[in-house]
Amino acid sequence: MARVLVTGASGFLGRHLCRSLADHGHEVVALARHVEQLPDHVVPRRGDVLDQASIRDAAAGCLAVFHCAGKVSRRPEDAEELHRVHVEGTRHVLEACKAAHVKRAIVASTSGIVAVGDDPDHIHTETDPSPLGLIQRWPYYRSKLFAEQAALAMNAPDFEVVCVNPTLLLGPGDDRGSSTEDVRLFLEKKIPAVPPGGMSYVDARDAAEAMRLAWDKGVPGERYLVGACNLTVREFFARLARITGIAAPWIPLPRNPEIARIGAKLLDDVARRLGVSMPVEAQSLDMAQYYWYLDATRAETVLGWQPRDPMTTLVDTVDDLRERGVVWPDAPAL
Repeated sequence: MARVLVTGASGFLGRHLCRSLADHGHEVVALARHVEQLPDHVVPRRGDVLDQASIRDAAAGCLAVFHCAGKVSRRPEDAEELHRVHVEGTRHVLEACKAAHVKRAIVASTSGIVAVGDDPDHIHTETDPSPLGLIQRWPYYRSKLFAEQAALAMNAPDFEVVCVNPTLLLGPGDDRGSSTEDVRLFLEKKIPAVPPGGMSYVDARDAAEAMRLAWDKGVPGERYLVGACNLTVREFFARLARITGIAAPWIPLPRNPEIARIGAKLLDDVARRLGVSMPVEAQSLDMAQYYWYLDATRAETVLGWQPRDPMTTLVDTVDDLRERGVVWPDAPAL
């Protein structure tokens, strides 16, 4: 048994990771700003990724740190906060843990810093270059790219750093709606049209397992893409329709990223002037023009990671949203 630190322990990925680590006999020190939201099988520590003193205190006696803390937002106005939380926060966490003599850091990155493009036939791997022309438009992914670069720059023989890069997280337990929002919108019939792009997703429980495996088997200085399946957005909606009995949207959006981006911005501006909100954010429409396909072979062969059936993940996601009362019943179709 080892003592380990998990940041972002009250989040979607962090909670599943804490459970996996505890189930494998480890003592889990959980760092969070709101300790009342932490599960009961952890050692709670109140702290913040921007407060190195709280991180050092929590990291005392820990063999490894799992850095899951972050903020999910597709809003351009959140760019400064995203940079502060992801880039500065990652530096603070790793510097404080290294000072506390932690030996290894497993950092939760994202597949979106490398696995996105406009070619539907290209399946991205860890060695693909980051598409900077796209990422610079999306503050969340831009900040995650800089955060990963900052993390890997600290990799050293006495402080090993491994990155795990999951794609869209689905499954039960997304209490904040940070990752399952598109499924909720589908269930409430608030998605009026089908974007032309493609996507990938993975169960948050399996992403947590990939991080646990990376602690033991991950090669220092490497990243591991983690995803269960690649499919078009239309195919994703069709799967949800089969599970729920809710008709999938059928009106296609044009396959023209520039037109879609301009049109989405105009719609967003009109909605703001009218004092209403769009059911789907403008940046989401822009991102849905592209293909987020990835190859998880490296995680499967090096880490021994295997995802569950992706249909099971969708069923569990839908059931969880309904059981928690997140979905508004009998929502009218647009």
